[in-house]
Amino acid sequence: MDRMASGWINGLIGVVIFSGSLPATRVAVMQLDPVFLTVARAAIAGLLALCLLLVFRQKPPSRNDIVSLVVVALGVVVGFPLLTALALQHVTSAHSIVFVGLLPLATAIFGVLRGGERPKPAFWIFSTLGSALVAGFALMQGGAASPLGDALMLAAIIVCGLGYAEGARLSRTLGGWQVISWALVLSLPVMIALSVAFMPPTFSGVALPVWLSLAYVSLFSMLIGFIFWYRGLVQGGIAAVGQLQLLQPFFGLALAATLLHEPVSWTMLAVTVAVILCVAGARKFGR
Repeated sequence: MDRMASGWINGLIGVVIFSGSLPATRVAVMQLDPVFLTVARAAIAGLLALCLLLVFRQKPPSRNDIVSLVVVALGVVVGFPLLTALALQHVTSAHSIVFVGLLPLATAIFGVLRGGERPKPAFWIFSTLGSALVAGFALMQGGAASPLGDALMLAAIIVCGLGYAEGARLSRTLGGWQVISWALVLSLPVMIALSVAFMPPTFSGVALPVWLSLAYVSLFSMLIGFIFWYRGLVQGGIAAVGQLQLLQPFFGLALAATLLHEPVSWTMLAVTVAVILCVAGARKFGR
């Protein structure tokens, strides 16, 4: 298997894992404070990442890499989880799909600014069209609008796009799983302290689905998903593989249909096919 194909497979696995993040976060914030949820998931993932780094005896990152790792931590360890958790108190997870549809475009832009990539002009046509299709489909699904919720989601997309691109750039030399692991470890002391500070007085009323959601966003969304995602971005290109995120909302809806028995409309199927074609076009012109 060539490097490009491997990159797209790894990226796709990462997207499938990430597709459950917003629904799980939506369930968790029904009973957990969004700030506690953010710092707790980062602390749990950080402890696991520390174990990985110790077991595999990884050398500490160089001083030149620290700033980039801080950017990654601020973008994907703290920024995106916190901003989306706060936003999901004001908007539905369906409404948030509008903004998730903009994430591939944000990642591509930061891939150009930070990663030095130069996709062909046709790439931007497919990328913009795919984002518009996802956003348009999400708007058709309805969902309560909130200026504050929308502003928080927009900020989340910006910091996440930067974190993705910066992490992928650093992964070229440091390694994909090492980047997210060191970013988690760097933020670990602060996350543990904040977890204690924002810990609710009792967990007696917390339901099992909330605990399962916390476990999912801590283990899969915060660590395992990034191992595949950053490797995919390095192998296939930040801008090109980043377009796979256009499929994330539809994977999320498919999970909802499977687990919650929600209906899947012909509109969803039609838009999914159109988005796949846009992803294929972006793949062709992404380099």
